Amino acid sequence: MAARQRVLAAARDLDYVVSASASRLASGRTSTVAVVSPHIGRWFFGQVISGAETVLRDAGFDLLLYAVGTSERRSRFFSELPLRGRVDAVMVLAVPLADSEVASLAALRMPVSTVGLAVPGFSSVRIDDVAGAVSAVNHLLTLGHRRIAMIAGGSGPARFTAPRDRRAGYVAALGEAGVRAQAGCEVNGHYTVDGGERAMASLLALSDLPTAVFVQSDEMAMGALRAIHKVGLRCPEDISVVGFDDHEMAALFDLTTVAQPAREQGAIAARQLVAALSGDGSPIAEEVPTHLVVRKSTGPPNPRATAANRRRVPVNNSRRPMVPALPGRPRKSTKETT
Repeated sequence: MAARQRVLAAARDLDYVVSASASRLASGRTSTVAVVSPHIGRWFFGQVISGAETVLRDAGFDLLLYAVGTSERRSRFFSELPLRGRVDAVMVLAVPLADSEVASLAALRMPVSTVGLAVPGFSSVRIDDVAGAVSAVNHLLTLGHRRIAMIAGGSGPARFTAPRDRRAGYVAALGEAGVRAQAGCEVNGHYTVDGGERAMASLLALSDLPTAVFVQSDEMAMGALRAIHKVGLRCPEDISVVGFDDHEMAALFDLTTVAQPAREQGAIAARQLVAALSGDGSPIAEEVPTHLVVRKSTGPPNPRATAANRRRVPVNNSRRPMVPALPGRPRKSTKETT
């Protein structure tokens, strides 16, 4: 014990720091986890990565990020698979994997965890997108809406499953209520604010306007609200809007939405990998619940706001967009067009 104390004292005097590189060589571990993501800047992926990074950092791991948002990048990544000898484990975010890609990852013989999808043999964490969409559409149906449109995200090159599953929930909820989706009431917003605004503008051009819109992400819903306000309509008095995610800005927009714990999903996936690297257990599939958060963007359909008078509202791009009401601040209103 005395010898140990003398060594520690000498290390302090010399400001000695353990070499991470030497420790990794001695252990055969890199202390690094790869995160494969189609996007970095979008809210959901940023939240998942942030949650994972916190857990990994506390466990002594670094994070190495691979962006595979285009078909070319994805193809190159899975053909070259530049992971062996660089990382100890892999986390895949919302990228549905082809059989060949699953085989390539399995051949690395290291722990793999997926977020947003389940793959046999890998750990996973996900939400039930179908159930989340059903809860959103049922909320609108319960309020009395029957002309319910949808702004979808589109699968894109990454072939996301969320747009497909959320559409399935939308169709299932309408079908259960005996409501048929109208032609032209499904449009693509590409998971962006601007895309949501363009998609909503196309819905506003329909001859028979919807009284409510289910939007597959909050960012698109924010764009939809902007489009509604630009033409002088009100939300929810003229059109109700419900989103999906509970984005950190959703409360500012008074947006009713389906909340999913994005950051927690990243943390769970990271904990799965840390446990696997510690030799603790077999791959596990986890599902985290969603819940509906009701705010002021949804309400009963206005019997006076008929399809006939609402479609006569002219588009006036010079009009200042309505600012969503904040707590303690009265909501600005516009004169109803007749």
